[in-house]
Amino acid sequence: MSNTVQRFLFDDLDIRGAVVRLDTVWEKLMTGRDYPAAVVDLLGQMSATTLLLADNLKQAGRLTMQLRGSGPVSLLVIDCNESLNLRCMAHHEEHIGTGTALGLLGNGQLLLSLDLPTMREPYQSVVPLDGDTIAAVFEHYLKLSEQLDSRIFLAASATGTAGLFLQKMPGADQRDPDGWARLEALAATVKPDELLSLPTEDLLTRLFHEETVRVFAARPVTNDCPPDWDKIRTMLLALGREDVYASLLERGEIVINDELSNNEYRFDKAAIDELFSHTPETPKSVH
Repeated sequence: MSNTVQRFLFDDLDIRGAVVRLDTVWEKLMTGRDYPAAVVDLLGQMSATTLLLADNLKQAGRLTMQLRGSGPVSLLVIDCNESLNLRCMAHHEEHIGTGTALGLLGNGQLLLSLDLPTMREPYQSVVPLDGDTIAAVFEHYLKLSEQLDSRIFLAASATGTAGLFLQKMPGADQRDPDGWARLEALAATVKPDELLSLPTEDLLTRLFHEETVRVFAARPVTNDCPPDWDKIRTMLLALGREDVYASLLERGEIVINDELSNNEYRFDKAAIDELFSHTPETPKSVH
């Protein structure tokens, strides 16, 4: 299945994992973005990793991952809720060249934000970027935050993104002292085209054909972010008549880009006149 996250478990080893694969949803996310190939690769790998983590949300909430750096790719943002509805965006210089993830991002940090209705304030965690790849950055983060060994294998292109996740549970060594090393070595043989194309069951059979693995039902991933015109109109009203009309006079129209949801809002003079038609003008002061 495509556009899914699917968990699996090695019952005899106390090792768990998941496979994420996006194709049409990823193409929709990239529509109109015109990102360079290196940015698409970084954003795709980060999207797959965020989905692997967001799949653990047990209640309504939102997980946001940000990679900020001083390099030519200055910002990557992935936003996902408990229903695996995904949004993303990137900021980059016009010419970024090629290089490792850390090289393109430069000195920076990983920011994780978890917002749940039961929390008074979102939980935030900030760690320095450590690793030459997106997978290595998140493996380091999981080692610090969960104290569990984890491996992540990622692949991304203009038409799809995918990831394979393995995590060693606390009782794994008691079950089989060599189990983690064995599965880790087998998983490391995965090829990018296999991640992007093979169904989950076929991928796991190819990698772990001598192991007993239990595969759970797949969960669908979506990108359902319809335009919210009322929200944008409310924002313009809050800015005020004077500022909005000044911008309209300067640019000829008001254009607002919601990069995370990949929506564009355009207002010509007629639309702005209609918007403020029921808002009285502020009286001018008389001195």
